[in-house]
Amino acid sequence: MTAERRDMTVLPDLSQSEGRVGPVRSRRPIYLDMLPPCNAGCPAGENIQEWLRLIKAGEAEAAWRQLVADNPFPAIHGRVCYHPCETACNRKDLDAAVSIHSVERYLGDLAIEKGWQFPKPRRRSGRRILVVGAGPSGLSAAYHLAKLGHEVEIFDAGDLPGGMMRYGIPEYRLPRDVLDAEISRLVELGVVLRQNTPIKDLLATQADGNFDAVFVAVGAHISKRVDIPASDATRVVDAVSFLRDVASGERPIIGRKVAVYGGGNTAMDAARVARRLGAEESVVVYRRTLEQMPAHEEEREGAEAEGVKMNWLRTITSMDEEDLTVEIMELDENGKARGTGRYEKLAADTVILALGQRADTDFLRAIPGMSFNDDVVDVDPTSLMTAVPGIFAGGDAVPSDRTVTIGVGHGKKAARRIDAWLNTEEFLERPKNRVVTLDQMNVWYFGDHARRQHVESEMAERLEGFGEIVSGLTDAEAEFEARRCLSCGNCFECDGCYGACPEDAIIKLGKGKRYRFDYEKCTGCATCYEQCPVHAIEMIPEGNR
Repeated sequence: MTAERRDMTVLPDLSQSEGRVGPVRSRRPIYLDMLPPCNAGCPAGENIQEWLRLIKAGEAEAAWRQLVADNPFPAIHGRVCYHPCETACNRKDLDAAVSIHSVERYLGDLAIEKGWQFPKPRRRSGRRILVVGAGPSGLSAAYHLAKLGHEVEIFDAGDLPGGMMRYGIPEYRLPRDVLDAEISRLVELGVVLRQNTPIKDLLATQADGNFDAVFVAVGAHISKRVDIPASDATRVVDAVSFLRDVASGERPIIGRKVAVYGGGNTAMDAARVARRLGAEESVVVYRRTLEQMPAHEEEREGAEAEGVKMNWLRTITSMDEEDLTVEIMELDENGKARGTGRYEKLAADTVILALGQRADTDFLRAIPGMSFNDDVVDVDPTSLMTAVPGIFAGGDAVPSDRTVTIGVGHGKKAARRIDAWLNTEEFLERPKNRVVTLDQMNVWYFGDHARRQHVESEMAERLEGFGEIVSGLTDAEAEFEARRCLSCGNCFECDGCYGACPEDAIIKLGKGKRYRFDYEKCTGCATCYEQCPVHAIEMIPEGNR
Protein backbone atom coordinates (compact mmCIF):
# COMPACT_ATOMS: atom_id res chain seq x y z
CA MET A 1 0.00 0.00 0.00
CA THR A 2 1.38 3.44 -0.92
CA ALA A 3 1.85 5.83 2.06
CA GLU A 4 -0.24 9.01 2.00
CA ARG A 5 1.83 12.04 0.94
CA ARG A 6 1.26 15.25 2.90
CA ASP A 7 1.87 18.78 1.59
CA MET A 8 4.00 20.71 4.11
CA THR A 9 2.77 24.11 2.88
CA VAL A 10 0.03 25.46 5.11
CA LEU A 11 -2.83 26.89 3.13
CA PRO A 12 -3.80 30.48 4.02
CA ASP A 13 -7.02 31.11 5.86
CA LEU A 14 -8.69 33.37 3.32
CA SER A 15 -11.51 34.09 5.72
CA GLN A 16 -9.05 36.09 7.86
CA SER A 17 -7.19 37.92 5.07
CA GLU A 18 -9.52 40.93 4.95
CA GLY A 19 -9.06 41.00 1.19
CA ARG A 20 -5.28 41.49 1.24
CA VAL A 21 -3.10 39.54 -1.13
CA GLY A 22 0.69 39.39 -0.92
CA PRO A 23 3.07 40.34 1.89
CA VAL A 24 1.81 42.23 4.91
CA ARG A 25 3.55 45.58 5.55
CA SER A 26 5.65 45.41 8.72
CA ARG A 27 6.96 48.99 8.66
CA ARG A 28 5.93 52.29 7.22
CA PRO A 29 7.70 55.52 6.23
CA ILE A 30 7.02 58.82 7.95
CA TYR A 31 8.17 62.33 7.20
CA LEU A 32 10.02 64.01 10.03
CA ASP A 33 11.86 67.21 10.85
CA MET A 34 15.24 66.80 12.52
CA LEU A 35 17.47 69.45 14.08
CA PRO A 36 20.27 70.71 11.80
CA PRO A 37 23.61 70.82 13.63
CA CYS A 38 24.10 74.49 12.68
CA ASN A 39 20.88 75.45 14.46
CA ALA A 40 21.83 73.28 17.42
CA GLY A 41 25.27 74.92 17.63
CA CYS A 42 24.11 78.57 17.51
CA PRO A 43 24.25 80.26 20.96
CA ALA A 44 21.79 82.90 19.73
CA GLY A 45 19.30 80.19 18.75
CA GLU A 46 18.97 81.22 15.09
CA ASN A 47 17.03 79.06 12.62
CA ILE A 48 20.00 79.16 10.26
CA GLN A 49 18.76 76.50 7.87
CA GLU A 50 15.51 78.39 7.28
CA TRP A 51 17.07 81.75 6.48
CA LEU A 52 19.54 80.06 4.15
CA ARG A 53 16.56 78.40 2.43
CA LEU A 54 14.86 81.77 1.94
CA ILE A 55 18.00 83.18 0.31
CA LYS A 56 18.01 80.22 -2.05
CA ALA A 57 14.39 81.03 -2.86
CA GLY A 58 15.38 84.60 -3.77
CA GLU A 59 13.64 86.10 -0.71
CA ALA A 60 16.44 88.10 0.94
CA GLU A 61 14.23 90.36 3.06
CA ALA A 62 12.24 87.39 4.33
CA ALA A 63 15.55 85.71 5.16
CA TRP A 64 16.67 88.77 7.15
CA ARG A 65 13.37 88.89 9.02
CA GLN A 66 13.65 85.20 9.85
CA LEU A 67 17.18 85.81 11.16
CA VAL A 68 16.31 88.85 13.29
CA ALA A 69 13.43 86.99 14.89
CA ASP A 70 16.21 85.54 17.07
CA ASN A 71 19.17 87.90 16.69
CA PRO A 72 18.79 91.65 16.01
CA PHE A 73 22.44 92.13 14.97
CA PRO A 74 23.31 90.07 11.84
CA ALA A 75 25.77 92.63 10.43
CA ILE A 76 27.63 92.61 13.76
CA HIS A 77 27.57 88.84 14.23
CA GLY A 78 28.61 88.22 10.64
CA ARG A 79 31.83 90.03 11.55
CA VAL A 80 32.65 89.09 15.16
CA CYS A 81 30.95 85.76 15.93
CA TYR A 82 33.30 82.77 16.13
CA HIS A 83 30.64 80.83 14.22
CA PRO A 84 30.28 77.57 16.20
CA CYS A 85 27.52 76.83 13.68
CA GLU A 86 30.23 76.25 11.07
CA THR A 87 32.20 74.03 13.42
CA ALA A 88 29.04 71.91 13.72
CA CYS A 89 28.08 72.07 10.02
CA ASN A 90 27.78 68.60 8.45
CA ARG A 91 29.18 69.89 5.17
CA LYS A 92 32.62 70.35 6.75
CA ASP A 93 33.03 66.56 6.56
CA LEU A 94 32.02 66.54 2.88
CA ASP A 95 34.21 69.36 1.49
CA ALA A 96 34.02 72.55 3.62
CA ALA A 97 31.48 74.04 6.00
CA VAL A 98 28.95 76.49 4.63
CA SER A 99 30.30 80.00 5.25
CA ILE A 100 27.30 80.87 7.42
CA HIS A 101 28.82 83.95 9.01
CA SER A 102 29.64 85.43 5.60
CA VAL A 103 26.04 85.01 4.46
CA GLU A 104 24.78 86.40 7.76
CA ARG A 105 26.94 89.48 7.28
CA TYR A 106 25.61 89.80 3.72
CA LEU A 107 22.03 89.90 5.01
CA GLY A 108 22.94 92.37 7.76
CA ASP A 109 24.72 94.72 5.35
CA LEU A 110 21.88 94.45 2.80
CA ALA A 111 19.35 95.40 5.48
CA ILE A 112 21.38 98.51 6.40
CA GLU A 113 21.65 99.44 2.72
CA LYS A 114 17.90 98.95 2.12
CA GLY A 115 16.83 100.60 5.38
CA TRP A 116 14.82 97.63 6.63
CA GLN A 117 13.33 98.21 10.08
CA PHE A 118 11.75 96.09 12.81
CA PRO A 119 7.93 96.12 12.91
CA LYS A 120 6.39 97.91 15.89
CA PRO A 121 4.74 95.65 18.49
CA ARG A 122 1.01 95.08 18.00
CA ARG A 123 0.18 95.53 21.66
CA ARG A 124 1.48 97.39 24.69
CA SER A 125 1.66 95.49 27.95
CA GLY A 126 1.91 98.48 30.26
CA ARG A 127 4.90 96.82 31.98
CA ARG A 128 8.25 98.58 32.40
CA ILE A 129 11.60 96.78 32.34
CA LEU A 130 14.97 98.15 33.48
CA VAL A 131 18.01 96.81 31.64
CA VAL A 132 21.43 97.52 33.14
CA GLY A 133 24.15 97.61 30.48
CA ALA A 134 24.01 98.42 26.75
CA GLY A 135 26.27 95.61 25.63
CA PRO A 136 25.17 92.69 23.42
CA SER A 137 23.17 90.92 26.13
CA GLY A 138 21.36 94.02 27.38
CA LEU A 139 20.57 95.26 23.88
CA SER A 140 19.30 91.81 22.86
CA ALA A 141 17.04 91.57 25.92
CA ALA A 142 15.70 95.07 25.27
CA TYR A 143 14.90 94.16 21.66
CA HIS A 144 12.99 91.00 22.52
CA LEU A 145 11.17 92.65 25.44
CA ALA A 146 10.14 95.58 23.25
CA LYS A 147 8.82 93.16 20.62
CA LEU A 148 6.66 91.63 23.35
CA GLY A 149 5.11 95.03 24.00
CA HIS A 150 6.99 96.08 27.15
CA GLU A 151 8.51 99.52 27.77
CA VAL A 152 12.28 99.14 28.09
CA GLU A 153 14.90 101.55 29.39
CA ILE A 154 18.61 100.76 29.30
CA PHE A 155 20.90 102.42 31.85
CA ASP A 156 24.52 102.34 30.71
CA ALA A 157 27.72 103.88 32.10
CA GLY A 158 29.35 104.45 28.70
CA ASP A 159 29.27 107.51 26.49
CA LEU A 160 27.75 105.46 23.67
CA PRO A 161 25.89 102.12 23.56
CA GLY A 162 27.49 98.83 22.53
CA GLY A 163 29.57 97.86 25.53
CA MET A 164 32.58 95.75 24.58
CA MET A 165 31.37 95.66 20.97
CA ARG A 166 32.26 99.35 20.83
CA TYR A 167 35.05 99.63 23.38
CA GLY A 168 36.68 96.20 23.19
CA ILE A 169 36.45 94.97 19.58
CA PRO A 170 38.77 96.98 17.30
CA GLU A 171 37.23 98.97 14.47
CA TYR A 172 39.08 97.02 11.78
CA ARG A 173 36.92 94.03 12.79
CA LEU A 174 33.68 95.92 13.54
CA PRO A 175 33.22 99.32 11.87
CA ARG A 176 31.36 101.71 14.14
CA ASP A 177 28.89 102.79 11.46
CA VAL A 178 27.70 99.17 11.25
CA LEU A 179 27.37 98.99 15.04
CA ASP A 180 25.45 102.28 15.15
CA ALA A 181 23.13 101.27 12.31
CA GLU A 182 22.01 98.07 14.02
CA ILE A 183 21.60 99.71 17.45
CA SER A 184 19.57 102.56 15.92
CA ARG A 185 16.83 100.09 14.95
CA LEU A 186 16.22 99.42 18.64
CA VAL A 187 15.67 103.13 19.25
CA GLU A 188 13.19 103.17 16.35
CA LEU A 189 11.47 100.24 18.04
CA GLY A 190 10.99 102.33 21.17
CA VAL A 191 13.88 101.24 23.41
CA VAL A 192 15.11 104.16 25.57
CA LEU A 193 18.90 104.46 25.97
CA ARG A 194 20.26 106.36 28.99
CA GLN A 195 24.02 106.79 28.50
CA ASN A 196 26.48 108.03 31.13
CA THR A 197 24.07 106.68 33.74
CA PRO A 198 25.82 104.18 35.99
CA ILE A 199 23.61 102.61 38.64
CA LYS A 200 24.72 102.84 42.27
CA ASP A 201 21.58 101.60 44.03
CA LEU A 202 19.62 99.16 41.85
CA LEU A 203 16.61 98.75 44.13
CA ALA A 204 16.21 102.52 44.49
CA THR A 205 16.49 103.01 40.72
CA GLN A 206 13.92 100.28 40.16
CA ALA A 207 11.50 101.82 42.65
CA ASP A 208 11.97 105.39 41.37
CA GLY A 209 11.30 104.31 37.78
CA ASN A 210 8.36 102.00 38.61
CA PHE A 211 10.09 99.12 36.83
CA ASP A 212 8.33 95.77 37.08
CA ALA A 213 11.46 93.69 36.43
CA VAL A 214 15.22 94.11 35.95
CA PHE A 215 17.76 92.48 33.65
CA VAL A 216 21.38 92.97 34.68
CA ALA A 217 23.78 92.68 31.73
CA VAL A 218 26.90 94.54 32.82
CA GLY A 219 30.06 93.66 30.92
CA ALA A 220 33.43 92.42 32.10
CA HIS A 221 35.23 95.77 31.92
CA ILE A 222 37.59 95.43 34.88
CA SER A 223 41.01 94.08 33.92
CA LYS A 224 42.70 91.53 36.12
CA ARG A 225 46.15 92.75 37.07
CA VAL A 226 49.40 91.29 38.27
CA ASP A 227 52.17 93.18 40.02
CA ILE A 228 55.20 93.48 37.77
CA PRO A 229 58.12 95.33 39.36
CA ALA A 230 58.85 98.20 36.98
CA SER A 231 61.08 101.24 37.10
CA ASP A 232 58.32 103.21 35.30
CA ALA A 233 54.76 102.10 36.11
CA THR A 234 53.32 104.21 33.28
CA ARG A 235 54.81 101.75 30.80
CA VAL A 236 52.49 98.99 32.08
CA VAL A 237 48.87 99.37 30.90
CA ASP A 238 45.85 97.07 30.95
CA ALA A 239 44.41 95.83 27.66
CA VAL A 240 40.80 96.89 28.31
CA SER A 241 41.79 100.50 29.01
CA PHE A 242 44.18 100.47 26.06
CA LEU A 243 41.51 99.20 23.64
CA ARG A 244 38.89 101.57 25.08
CA ASP A 245 41.19 104.59 24.62
CA VAL A 246 41.92 103.64 21.02
CA ALA A 247 38.22 103.01 20.31
CA SER A 248 37.47 106.48 21.73
CA GLY A 249 39.81 108.07 19.21
CA GLU A 250 42.97 108.38 21.28
CA ARG A 251 46.34 107.26 19.95
CA PRO A 252 48.52 106.39 22.99
CA ILE A 253 52.29 106.45 22.60
CA ILE A 254 53.54 102.89 23.09
CA GLY A 255 57.01 102.93 21.55
CA ARG A 256 58.56 100.69 18.92
CA LYS A 257 58.47 97.42 20.88
CA VAL A 258 55.39 96.18 22.71
CA ALA A 259 54.87 93.04 24.80
CA VAL A 260 51.33 91.79 25.41
CA TYR A 261 51.03 89.56 28.48
CA GLY A 262 48.24 86.99 28.07
CA GLY A 263 46.88 84.43 25.63
CA GLY A 264 43.19 85.22 25.04
CA ASN A 265 41.32 87.02 22.28
CA THR A 266 41.79 90.36 24.03
CA ALA A 267 45.56 89.79 23.92
CA MET A 268 45.36 89.17 20.16
CA ASP A 269 43.32 92.36 19.65
CA ALA A 270 45.75 94.42 21.74
CA ALA A 271 48.76 93.06 19.85
CA ARG A 272 47.17 93.81 16.47
CA VAL A 273 46.12 97.30 17.53
CA ALA A 274 49.69 97.95 18.71
CA ARG A 275 50.94 97.15 15.22
CA ARG A 276 48.48 99.67 13.77
CA LEU A 277 49.74 102.30 16.18
CA GLY A 278 53.23 101.91 14.76
CA ALA A 279 54.87 99.25 16.91
CA GLU A 280 57.59 97.59 14.86
CA GLU A 281 57.57 94.59 17.19
CA SER A 282 54.47 93.26 18.92
CA VAL A 283 55.12 90.13 20.99
CA VAL A 284 52.60 88.02 22.89
CA VAL A 285 54.08 86.54 26.07
CA TYR A 286 52.11 83.51 27.25
CA ARG A 287 52.98 81.21 30.14
CA ARG A 288 51.58 78.05 28.55
CA THR A 289 51.72 76.39 25.12
CA LEU A 290 49.96 76.96 21.80
CA GLU A 291 47.60 74.06 22.51
CA GLN A 292 46.57 75.59 25.85
CA MET A 293 46.03 79.08 24.47
CA PRO A 294 42.43 80.28 25.04
CA ALA A 295 42.43 82.60 21.99
CA HIS A 296 40.46 81.35 19.00
CA GLU A 297 42.68 79.89 16.31
CA GLU A 298 41.60 82.38 13.65
CA GLU A 299 42.42 85.28 16.00
CA ARG A 300 45.92 83.94 16.62
CA GLU A 301 46.46 83.26 12.93
CA GLY A 302 45.28 86.78 12.07
CA ALA A 303 47.71 88.26 14.58
CA GLU A 304 50.63 86.19 13.28
CA ALA A 305 49.77 87.15 9.69
CA GLU A 306 50.14 90.80 10.73
CA GLY A 307 53.59 90.22 12.18
CA VAL A 308 52.73 89.57 15.84
CA LYS A 309 55.20 87.12 17.38
CA MET A 310 54.28 84.46 19.93
CA ASN A 311 56.55 83.73 22.90
CA TRP A 312 55.31 80.49 24.48
CA LEU A 313 56.12 79.18 27.96
CA ARG A 314 57.28 82.54 29.27
CA THR A 315 56.15 84.67 32.20
CA ILE A 316 57.14 88.28 32.92
CA THR A 317 58.92 88.80 36.26
CA SER A 318 60.12 92.42 36.03
CA MET A 319 60.49 95.42 33.72
CA ASP A 320 63.54 97.63 33.41
CA GLU A 321 64.06 100.80 31.39
CA GLU A 322 64.66 99.05 28.07
CA ASP A 323 63.65 95.43 28.46
CA LEU A 324 61.72 92.75 30.38
CA THR A 325 62.97 89.83 32.37
CA VAL A 326 60.96 86.69 31.60
CA GLU A 327 61.17 83.29 33.23
CA ILE A 328 61.20 80.24 31.00
CA MET A 329 58.40 77.84 31.96
CA GLU A 330 57.86 74.12 31.47
CA LEU A 331 54.88 71.78 31.79
CA ASP A 332 54.70 69.37 34.71
CA GLU A 333 53.26 65.85 34.55
CA ASN A 334 49.73 67.32 34.82
CA GLY A 335 50.23 69.78 31.99
CA LYS A 336 50.51 72.81 34.27
CA ALA A 337 53.14 75.47 33.68
CA ARG A 338 55.88 75.83 36.29
CA GLY A 339 58.99 77.93 36.52
CA THR A 340 62.41 76.56 35.63
CA GLY A 341 64.55 79.19 37.36
CA ARG A 342 66.03 80.13 33.98
CA TYR A 343 65.55 83.70 32.71
CA GLU A 344 66.02 85.72 29.55
CA LYS A 345 65.66 89.33 28.38
CA LEU A 346 63.00 90.66 26.01
CA ALA A 347 63.16 94.19 24.60
CA ALA A 348 59.96 96.19 25.23
CA ASP A 349 58.93 99.84 25.57
CA THR A 350 55.42 99.02 26.83
CA VAL A 351 53.73 96.04 28.48
CA ILE A 352 49.99 95.54 27.88
CA LEU A 353 48.33 93.27 30.46
CA ALA A 354 45.65 91.01 28.93
CA LEU A 355 45.13 88.54 31.77
CA GLY A 356 41.33 88.42 31.71
CA GLN A 357 38.50 90.63 32.91
CA ARG A 358 36.08 90.78 35.81
CA ALA A 359 32.41 91.72 35.65
CA ASP A 360 31.52 95.03 37.31
CA THR A 361 28.89 93.61 39.69
CA ASP A 362 29.86 95.35 42.95
CA PHE A 363 26.72 97.52 42.85
CA LEU A 364 24.64 94.36 43.39
CA ARG A 365 26.34 93.26 46.59
CA ALA A 366 24.21 95.47 48.84
CA ILE A 367 21.00 93.73 47.70
CA PRO A 368 19.77 91.30 50.39
CA GLY A 369 19.74 87.69 49.20
CA MET A 370 21.82 88.24 46.06
CA SER A 371 24.29 85.37 45.61
CA PHE A 372 27.68 85.52 43.89
CA ASN A 373 30.42 83.27 42.58
CA ASP A 374 33.49 85.52 42.63
CA ASP A 375 32.63 88.37 40.23
CA VAL A 376 29.56 86.80 38.62
CA VAL A 377 25.98 86.51 39.87
CA ASP A 378 24.37 83.16 40.61
CA VAL A 379 21.24 82.62 38.51
CA ASP A 380 18.83 79.81 37.85
CA PRO A 381 20.21 78.30 34.62
CA THR A 382 16.71 77.75 33.25
CA SER A 383 15.19 81.16 33.98
CA LEU A 384 18.30 83.36 34.43
CA MET A 385 16.61 84.83 37.52
CA THR A 386 18.83 85.64 40.48
CA ALA A 387 17.97 84.69 44.05
CA VAL A 388 16.01 87.97 44.23
CA PRO A 389 12.58 87.66 42.53
CA GLY A 390 12.20 89.92 39.52
CA ILE A 391 15.93 90.53 39.01
CA PHE A 392 17.41 88.55 36.14
CA ALA A 393 20.99 88.53 34.82
CA GLY A 394 22.92 87.34 31.78
CA GLY A 395 25.94 87.85 29.54
CA ASP A 396 29.26 88.56 31.25
CA ALA A 397 27.47 89.02 34.60
CA VAL A 398 26.71 85.28 34.96
CA PRO A 399 28.84 82.11 34.71
CA SER A 400 29.36 81.49 30.99
CA ASP A 401 31.80 81.95 28.13
CA ARG A 402 32.11 85.63 27.29
CA THR A 403 31.28 86.15 23.63
CA VAL A 404 28.93 88.48 21.79
CA THR A 405 26.79 85.62 20.52
CA ILE A 406 26.36 83.98 23.92
CA GLY A 407 25.41 87.36 25.35
CA VAL A 408 22.77 87.89 22.65
CA GLY A 409 21.41 84.41 23.31
CA HIS A 410 21.14 85.18 27.03
CA GLY A 411 19.24 88.36 26.22
CA LYS A 412 16.64 86.50 24.18
CA LYS A 413 16.29 83.78 26.80
CA ALA A 414 15.92 86.28 29.64
CA ALA A 415 13.34 88.34 27.74
CA ARG A 416 11.08 85.34 27.30
CA ARG A 417 11.48 84.30 30.95
CA ILE A 418 10.83 87.84 32.16
CA ASP A 419 7.67 88.02 30.05
CA ALA A 420 6.43 84.71 31.48
CA TRP A 421 7.29 85.81 35.04
CA LEU A 422 5.40 89.09 34.61
CA ASN A 423 2.37 87.13 33.41
CA THR A 424 2.72 84.59 36.26
CA GLU A 425 3.11 81.86 33.66
CA GLU A 426 5.49 78.96 33.50
CA PHE A 427 7.74 79.23 30.48
CA LEU A 428 7.73 75.87 28.71
CA GLU A 429 10.69 75.16 26.47
CA ARG A 430 9.64 73.36 23.31
CA PRO A 431 11.27 69.94 23.01
CA LYS A 432 14.03 69.81 20.42
CA ASN A 433 14.26 67.26 17.66
CA ARG A 434 17.22 64.93 17.34
CA VAL A 435 20.30 66.34 15.61
CA VAL A 436 20.94 64.79 12.21
CA THR A 437 24.46 63.60 11.37
CA LEU A 438 26.18 63.29 8.01
CA ASP A 439 26.26 59.48 8.12
CA GLN A 440 22.43 59.48 8.12
CA MET A 441 22.33 61.38 4.82
CA ASN A 442 22.91 60.41 1.20
CA VAL A 443 25.59 62.92 0.25
CA TRP A 444 25.97 61.58 -3.31
CA TYR A 445 23.12 63.93 -4.16
CA PHE A 446 25.06 67.10 -3.46
CA GLY A 447 28.52 66.77 -5.03
CA ASP A 448 31.49 69.06 -4.33
CA HIS A 449 31.21 72.84 -4.51
CA ALA A 450 34.01 75.14 -3.39
CA ARG A 451 33.23 77.47 -0.49
CA ARG A 452 32.66 81.17 -1.21
CA GLN A 453 33.82 83.48 1.54
CA HIS A 454 34.98 87.00 2.23
CA VAL A 455 38.35 88.34 1.10
CA GLU A 456 40.89 90.01 3.40
CA SER A 457 42.75 93.14 2.35
CA GLU A 458 46.48 93.21 1.60
CA MET A 459 48.80 93.22 4.61
CA ALA A 460 50.39 96.62 3.97
CA GLU A 461 46.96 98.18 3.60
CA ARG A 462 45.70 96.50 6.78
CA LEU A 463 48.42 97.97 8.99
CA GLU A 464 48.03 101.52 7.68
CA GLY A 465 44.99 102.25 9.83
CA PHE A 466 41.77 100.92 11.32
CA GLY A 467 39.75 100.37 8.16
CA GLU A 468 37.82 97.11 7.89
CA ILE A 469 40.11 94.30 6.74
CA VAL A 470 37.46 91.90 5.42
CA SER A 471 35.11 92.44 2.48
CA GLY A 472 31.60 91.02 2.21
CA LEU A 473 30.02 88.66 -0.32
CA THR A 474 28.35 89.74 -3.56
CA ASP A 475 24.72 88.85 -4.23
CA ALA A 476 25.78 85.93 -6.41
CA GLU A 477 28.34 84.66 -3.89
CA ALA A 478 25.84 84.81 -1.03
CA GLU A 479 23.22 82.88 -3.01
CA PHE A 480 25.80 80.31 -4.12
CA GLU A 481 26.97 79.80 -0.54
CA ALA A 482 23.38 79.46 0.70
CA ARG A 483 22.83 76.77 -1.95
CA ARG A 484 25.69 74.77 -0.46
CA CYS A 485 23.48 74.15 2.59
CA LEU A 486 22.58 70.44 2.73
CA SER A 487 19.19 71.07 4.38
CA CYS A 488 20.18 68.46 6.96
CA GLY A 489 17.19 66.57 8.38
CA ASN A 490 14.46 68.63 6.71
CA CYS A 491 12.66 68.06 3.41
CA PHE A 492 13.48 70.59 0.68
CA GLU A 493 11.09 69.12 -1.91
CA CYS A 494 13.65 67.53 -4.23
CA ASP A 495 10.98 65.09 -5.50
CA GLY A 496 13.33 62.16 -4.91
CA CYS A 497 10.81 60.19 -2.89
CA TYR A 498 8.03 61.08 -5.32
CA GLY A 499 9.98 59.78 -8.29
CA ALA A 500 11.37 56.68 -6.55
CA CYS A 501 8.16 55.21 -5.12
CA PRO A 502 7.16 52.11 -7.19
CA GLU A 503 3.59 52.21 -5.87
CA ASP A 504 2.75 55.89 -6.50
CA ALA A 505 2.09 56.13 -2.76
CA ILE A 506 3.49 59.67 -2.37
CA ILE A 507 1.26 62.68 -2.91
CA LYS A 508 2.66 66.14 -3.65
CA LEU A 509 0.89 68.85 -1.67
CA GLY A 510 2.15 71.88 -3.57
CA LYS A 511 5.14 74.22 -3.30
CA GLY A 512 6.15 74.76 0.29
CA LYS A 513 3.73 72.12 1.59
CA ARG A 514 5.91 69.06 0.89
CA TYR A 515 4.30 65.59 0.63
CA ARG A 516 2.22 62.96 2.39
CA PHE A 517 2.05 59.16 2.16
CA ASP A 518 -0.93 57.21 0.86
CA TYR A 519 -0.68 54.23 3.20
CA GLU A 520 -3.36 52.36 1.26
CA LYS A 521 -0.81 51.99 -1.55
CA CYS A 522 2.46 51.92 0.47
CA THR A 523 4.07 48.46 0.84
CA GLY A 524 6.81 49.57 3.22
CA CYS A 525 9.56 48.82 0.70
CA ALA A 526 11.65 51.76 2.04
CA THR A 527 12.76 52.95 -1.39
CA CYS A 528 11.78 56.50 -0.47
CA TYR A 529 13.75 56.29 2.79
CA GLU A 530 16.86 54.84 1.16
CA GLN A 531 17.17 57.59 -1.44
CA CYS A 532 16.23 60.65 0.67
CA PRO A 533 19.29 62.95 0.54
CA VAL A 534 18.66 64.69 3.89
CA HIS A 535 17.18 61.98 6.15
CA ALA A 536 13.73 63.60 6.20
CA ILE A 537 12.09 60.14 6.03
CA GLU A 538 12.30 57.40 8.63
CA MET A 539 10.92 53.87 8.72
CA ILE A 540 8.94 52.91 11.83
CA PRO A 541 7.32 49.60 12.83
CA GLU A 542 3.77 49.20 11.58
CA GLY A 543 1.28 50.34 14.19
CA ASN A 544 3.59 53.00 15.69
CA ARG A 545 2.77 56.67 15.42
